[in-house]
Amino acid sequence: MPTKQDGLKNWFWILLNIVLAVAVLFGLSATKYLWKQSRSVFPARTINISGEGKVVVAPDVATLSFSLVAEGQDPEKLQSDNVGKIAKAVDFLKAQSVDAKDIKTAGYNLSPRYEYNDKTRRSYISGYTLTQSVFVKIRDLSKVGKIMGGLTPLGINEISGLSFDIDDPDKFLNQARAEAFEKARAKAEAMAKQNRVRIGRVVNFSEFGGGYPIPIYARAEAFGKGGDAVAPLPPTIEPGSQEVTVNVNVIYEIW
Repeated sequence: MPTKQDGLKNWFWILLNIVLAVAVLFGLSATKYLWKQSRSVFPARTINISGEGKVVVAPDVATLSFSLVAEGQDPEKLQSDNVGKIAKAVDFLKAQSVDAKDIKTAGYNLSPRYEYNDKTRRSYISGYTLTQSVFVKIRDLSKVGKIMGGLTPLGINEISGLSFDIDDPDKFLNQARAEAFEKARAKAEAMAKQNRVRIGRVVNFSEFGGGYPIPIYARAEAFGKGGDAVAPLPPTIEPGSQEVTVNVNVIYEIW
């Protein structure tokens, strides 16, 4: 039969186990806290390394704008004629596999033309000028010259702003960024080996310079001013290439 002394012993061991469990939990929490604190403290010994990543990319999209500028006495007839010619130009673009979402109106301006009468000493409206502009993005670069040469027979008398760009630059920026960090790591390891130290964790990093590629602008003549009856020869277009560059700076712990 258990005695009173046996019961006290049982309670003693139960309390001892509880105290030990609390002590272990407290120790683990303290260790975790100290580990976090040590990670947040900036190391005394570091090395600062820079790296550059570069990707040469051929542009995959061309953009240009074209306009139909016309003058006349009757604004209604002027607008009707221009709308019809612009519609034919848009149909031509679609026939060249240009998607409808890549064609948009860039401007529409109807303004009176004033002249001065010396006899009456007053200005009067002698006519109207209508300018209608369209912005187009061409994804098949092999058709740029054909499109530019094919617009002028349709009455388009101004073509400008031809440029070449990259449709999705982020993809190439990521490639250049990955290369930049790889070069920084390789440089850090080489320097550490030469100085008989070891590279530890990354303490900090940043990106600077470089960035999105600048569009390449090409010269485009305003073919057939006024609308030629015979289509001019399509111009030769060379899109060239662009560089996507990213520069990074990485701070490594050394020990």
